[in-house]
Amino acid sequence: MLKLYGHPFSSYTWKALIPIYANEAPFGFEELPVDGQGPAWDFVREASPLGKFPVLSDAGHIVFEATAIIEHLAVHRLPDAGLIPADPQKAVETRKMDRVFDNYVMNLMQEGVNEAIRSAGNPDPAIMAGVRERLERVYAWLDEWLASYERPEQVTLIECAAAPSLFYADWVHQITDTWPRLRDWRAHLLALPAVSHCVEDARPFRPNFPLGAPDRD
Repeated sequence: MLKLYGHPFSSYTWKALIPIYANEAPFGFEELPVDGQGPAWDFVREASPLGKFPVLSDAGHIVFEATAIIEHLAVHRLPDAGLIPADPQKAVETRKMDRVFDNYVMNLMQEGVNEAIRSAGNPDPAIMAGVRERLERVYAWLDEWLASYERPEQVTLIECAAAPSLFYADWVHQITDTWPRLRDWRAHLLALPAVSHCVEDARPFRPNFPLGAPDRD
């Protein structure tokens, strides 16, 4: 059986969980203790160069990095789920957008979170202003991209990447009416059963968000 190692509050863990939940694939979830100790952590630390999660174990195959986990699922476990389009050009576009959400939304959001952690909850205003300015550029680009994006009936790699990154990015810098398509798409993603499952599982950990979790979602 599949086993996924991660944490319910982790955005990249969400990314790997969403296709599993969406397709009701049987699996086991190994929640990593926050103290960083125990056999599950030992397994994760041995699995990748820097011991990061999520990590998937599948019949002797060990896969780390959330995108690679989804690619593995698409090939070996969920070949008919439409996670990666069969059309080569559409697959290229899907993989491109996966990188957009990871590199230009998730990682940028994480800069603000890291600054809050570094400063013990008193982040440098200049650093946060820079994060917000760049997020606004990305929000505007995504809002324009959504004008021509045809939402699939099923969850794809794009939705798996977009849902957690937009969920947490909005906490760092709110997606307002300035970007109506992006605002509405985020709400659509959070309403998907697979994503809602992740949101609810993570709810008990919200007090740990270093910038303070907003009273929404």
